Amino acid sequence: MTQREWVERDFYADLGVTSTATADEIKKAYRKLARELHPDANPGDEAAEERFKRVSEAYTILADAEKRKEYDEARRIFSSGSGFSPGGGFRTGGRGGSGSGGFSTADFDLGDLFGQATGGGDAGDIFGGLFNRGTRPSRPSRGNDIETEMTIDFREAARGSVLPIRLTSPSPCTTCHGSGARPGTSPKVCARCNGSGVVSRNQGHFGFSEPCVDCRGTGSIVDSPCTDCNGTGVTTRERTISVRVPSGVKDGQRIRLAGQGQAGMRGAPSGDLYVTVHVRPDRVFGRDGDNLTVTAPVTFGELALGTTLHVPTLDSKVGVKVPAGTKDGRTLRVRGRGVPKRAGGAGDLLVTVCVAVPNQLDSAAKDALETYIKAEKESGFDPRADWAGT
Repeated sequence: MTQREWVERDFYADLGVTSTATADEIKKAYRKLARELHPDANPGDEAAEERFKRVSEAYTILADAEKRKEYDEARRIFSSGSGFSPGGGFRTGGRGGSGSGGFSTADFDLGDLFGQATGGGDAGDIFGGLFNRGTRPSRPSRGNDIETEMTIDFREAARGSVLPIRLTSPSPCTTCHGSGARPGTSPKVCARCNGSGVVSRNQGHFGFSEPCVDCRGTGSIVDSPCTDCNGTGVTTRERTISVRVPSGVKDGQRIRLAGQGQAGMRGAPSGDLYVTVHVRPDRVFGRDGDNLTVTAPVTFGELALGTTLHVPTLDSKVGVKVPAGTKDGRTLRVRGRGVPKRAGGAGDLLVTVCVAVPNQLDSAAKDALETYIKAEKESGFDPRADWAGT
């Protein structure tokens, strides 16, 4: 990406947000567009893939507070016309383009500042050292953190599992292994700045430091750039990552994978990957913290006479004793058969008994039930006795 493209590119428009958008608004807009435009959701759609890349590039700049500040400042300077002239020079005087003691366009050339920009340039490389950076070298910076989402089954979340996830994101170039140099060669220390990334320069009574124009502030030079990444050490590609989901992970929880985010330029460390986990509901189990919940259908006779139920758990079944005379809706607790805890042990299994009423009865069952109802009345049992007098 050339210097002009960097300045004229509207990253805010790419994400559909305003220049005053908060970090959360930028993140929300990116996640929405990334889901809509992801190559997996648009197989064979080259336009969607190109839009996905533009959105990813925009988020790379705007999600980093320092890069966003530099980008905003550069846009303000170039759009206002103050400070830099259209021809590429620095202007301190009036309309003539120079002032007393100031620099002319020949003194300070944007081509020198930016260098010969090639594809894949980073905002830190382009603007580093421009705004009150002093003598600090503009080294290739760590890659940005990226976010994605995955949906897993309830039992996978409760027990823990290792699951693959596919990503399309800036990653270390597999040809040069992130160095930016053609295979068989390697970057060399810049002779002009001795690897510092900055050079000192005197202008009249003033002395100042600026990014080295030979290495663009990186401290090293790639004589033979890798043809696959144009010397950046980074390419956008699809990759599969194994995500270790810890046991007991909750819906909406984020998992951090260190070093699996966006690749840093020319061998700089990669950012981190944050995976937001969504958990599908289960047809049998529910969850209350670390406790596993289940509703057990029972007959009236089992509650009245008592029984032992064989209740499913995450890995097998467990016998649960139902005492005689248990009321409908009572919850029985089985210690240590719930959701595994990260610190060790497990929660409890909470079994709620619920009477299941048959839709139809055959004649024998009806006769037996009528005989029971008659005997129940003769015994004096009245389930609505508390209503007497009301």
